[in-house]
Amino acid sequence: MHDPSQAHQPQPEPGPSGFGHPSQAHQPPPSPGFGQPPAARPYYPGAQPWQAPPAPRPWLVPPPPGTRYDHLARTPLHRWWRPIVGTVIIAAAFVGIGLLVIFAGVIVAGFLGIPVIMRGDRLFGNQVFELAVLLLSIALVLPVVFGTAWLVQRRPPGTLSSVLGRLRWGWLLICLGVALVALFLGQAAMVVTYIVTGEDLGNLFGWVGWDRFLPGLVVILLLVPFQAAAEEYIFRGWLLQAFGAYFTTPWPGILLGAAAFTSLHAYTDWGIIDVFGFGALMGWLAIRTGGLEAPIALHVINNVVSFLPAAASGDLGDALKQGAVPWQALSGTVVQLGFFAIAVVIIAQKRAIQTVSR
Repeated sequence: MHDPSQAHQPQPEPGPSGFGHPSQAHQPPPSPGFGQPPAARPYYPGAQPWQAPPAPRPWLVPPPPGTRYDHLARTPLHRWWRPIVGTVIIAAAFVGIGLLVIFAGVIVAGFLGIPVIMRGDRLFGNQVFELAVLLLSIALVLPVVFGTAWLVQRRPPGTLSSVLGRLRWGWLLICLGVALVALFLGQAAMVVTYIVTGEDLGNLFGWVGWDRFLPGLVVILLLVPFQAAAEEYIFRGWLLQAFGAYFTTPWPGILLGAAAFTSLHAYTDWGIIDVFGFGALMGWLAIRTGGLEAPIALHVINNVVSFLPAAASGDLGDALKQGAVPWQALSGTVVQLGFFAIAVVIIAQKRAIQTVSR
């Protein structure tokens, strides 16, 4: 039955889709970002955002902290071939530079009117000039050693000097003072041994006069420090670290470096023991003190004082000769090296000298 009460009741109008509530009939569509996500943008394969290029890898890479002196060549860039190639370069430079310096010495001697002998164990007629040429032939190898560490091993050249990557000048000066005392004690022990054994001391000292002594003194003081330092950087620096790149223990580098150092000297008999003992102890001190300061100090003082008496007596040719060494001289060597090693180790401990890299 039809309900008359509903006859006049208004009916809802259909929405946009044909049905719905009148409150929805005029509701506006939601704005983007409110209630629904915005429409996705179409893909466009354009240029990517700019990014900074990666930083270039540094050429020199230092060793990691806590590295012992003989292991300083073990940088992250270490490869098995680097110490071998570097050793070949330095050996070739040692021979090549020596020949070039002697050849240049012949040319300079011609301009200065100095006789060129080139026979036996003599090169030139002027002993001071000959000493300068020989010292330079070794000293000029030093830049090659630094350059090889920089170019071949790509490590800071200062790592040849010490675990701090530089020569510790304050520590070097202390070692020079200890070396002077050690040399004095060694010379005194040698003289006492000569006296006790009845050896003649008349040939140990002489004086030629200031006019002939001063030129030799200048050459000795100017060139011997560089010659002695070059030998230390080669045999206790480069070789010790070259072997240390392969061995955990430092002794192969110490002993083989001392053997190579001895082979380049023409000493015989007791002189071989003297030079080998010196080289081995200097290698051990380089490890024990973390650098070459102590070996350089003793080597410089030793060579300077060895040349000075010959220059004072006017016979530098005797200082350049290397042959048999009397056994009495070993007493002075034992006292000198023993005192120096003990004193340096004690002072290094007292002053907390760094022995590993930071």
